[in-house]
Amino acid sequence: MEIIKLKDDFIKLGQALKASGLCETGSDAKAVIQDGLVKVNGETELQRGKKLYDGDVVSFEGNTIQIVK
Repeated sequence: MEIIKLKDDFIKLGQALKASGLCETGSDAKAVIQDGLVKVNGETELQRGKKLYDGDVVSFEGNTIQIVK
């Protein structure tokens, strides 16, 4: 499980995918999100700008990202 430590109150989903290394670019992140391949807290998320807060969990291609403050 990858852990992303928040610098601010939230991080956007696309930024989290890039920061974790699961997507190389913002356009890659946008494509996988729009294709319905990313889940946030177990629910498919289609918004690249979805704000993630402390405790949120992102899943993509068998990888998990935990957001912590």
